[in-house]
Amino acid sequence: MAKVEKYEEPGVKTAKKVIKFIIIGIVALFLLINIFRCFYSVNEQRNAVVTQFGKIVKVNSAGFYFKAPWQKVHMVDMTTHGTGIGYTVSKTGQNITDTDNGIMITSDFNLLNIDFYMEYKVSDPVAYLYNSESPESILANIALANIRTVVSNYTVDEAMTTGKSQIQADVKEAMIAELNSRNVGLTVLNITIQDSEPPTAEIIAAFKAVETAKQGADTAMNNAYQYQNEKIPEAEANADAIIQSAEAQKESRIAEAEGQVARFNEIYTEYEKYPLITKKRLFYEKMEELLPGVKVIITDGTTETMLPIESFTGSSSSYTIPSVTDGSNQ
Repeated sequence: MAKVEKYEEPGVKTAKKVIKFIIIGIVALFLLINIFRCFYSVNEQRNAVVTQFGKIVKVNSAGFYFKAPWQKVHMVDMTTHGTGIGYTVSKTGQNITDTDNGIMITSDFNLLNIDFYMEYKVSDPVAYLYNSESPESILANIALANIRTVVSNYTVDEAMTTGKSQIQADVKEAMIAELNSRNVGLTVLNITIQDSEPPTAEIIAAFKAVETAKQGADTAMNNAYQYQNEKIPEAEANADAIIQSAEAQKESRIAEAEGQVARFNEIYTEYEKYPLITKKRLFYEKMEELLPGVKVIITDGTTETMLPIESFTGSSSSYTIPSVTDGSNQ
């Protein structure tokens, strides 16, 4: 039995061919789109986490990669981010104090309004995506809890002045340890105190007065140290000069005394040899010492009056010394 072909009009046949080409084109376009979607690039600021049916396949850094059509790519920002703790930034760029999170209590039971600025980044993109629902919220809570704990270990004066750097270091260390234990994929790079002041205007004025007094005390102490450093060397130099002068006088007196002793010994030696002559010589020398401006005339006691030659030359001073004999008049 012969096969009978169905007759089709030429227009219908052409329409079927067009529809067939359209379907083939759509399928080809769909395949091309999916093929192009299998290629992806990662820039230097991101990491890519590739998953397959919910399972992590690989993590890619910067570069150009290919994936299977049934795989998904999750981009994670790896750059450094910053946020304020204790204050918020308005649309105009002005800092607005957050009293709920900014007011702390110190170890001496004073209230302190203290603001921090925290810098953080993603340390583990896989943990960041899958270990917690909101890692940034967990980070903010960890930061606030550790800040309150650390600030409560310091007095209000320390938190406002000398203890700032240590507070920052303690908070950062505690936060890094807790973030590592919770494994939320974030780490703290730096945390700094922006401002710290008492919460009321009256307390602010009182603290400023205390700070001014401390600065005045430091200035006075520095001036005292400077005066001390200037005067101590001067006093030591004066003391050395006095000691040297005393030593010189001591040596001079000792030498003078030794000379007098030697002279006395010499005189005594001569006295033992010639007592009378030595007595007379000593007597005359002492009179010359006592009466340096008087003319001394030696007589034997028989002359009643004797005018010195100086009286004829204008000098009228004269003194008569009785003769010294070896007898009762010595």
